[in-house]
Amino acid sequence: MLTGGCLCGKVRYRISAAPIGSTVCHCVDCRRASGAPFVGWISVPWHAFQIVAGATKTHASSPGVERAFCPACGTPLTYRHAAFAGEVDVATGTLDRPDDAPPEHHTWTSQKLAWVQLADGLPHYPRALPEP
Repeated sequence: MLTGGCLCGKVRYRISAAPIGSTVCHCVDCRRASGAPFVGWISVPWHAFQIVAGATKTHASSPGVERAFCPACGTPLTYRHAAFAGEVDVATGTLDRPDDAPPEHHTWTSQKLAWVQLADGLPHYPRALPEP
């Protein structure tokens, strides 16, 4: 089980299933939503994600996309896309133990900041992951 929450501690969550995948996203939308040069995400089944304290506020950041955050401190917590209704992406940095969910690859590297150098040996994709 993975647990996590926001900076101020008002929102806490629990994940009761293993992650489906994990990435570091370099897209413009993630950068602007987080204020960071890139964002780590783990994908988990929607049914396995549960808010156990507090409540989030959501924002439709683009068509079919909803981002949730703590209304008190602003910590970005989740990302949901209508095309993947059965899962939710959780910001890796909000996990209590982010080292338990290392990234498997980098996505949207076509939008990566020029000064970010990828030297971790992980695969990287110019856009989203290719369809299997």
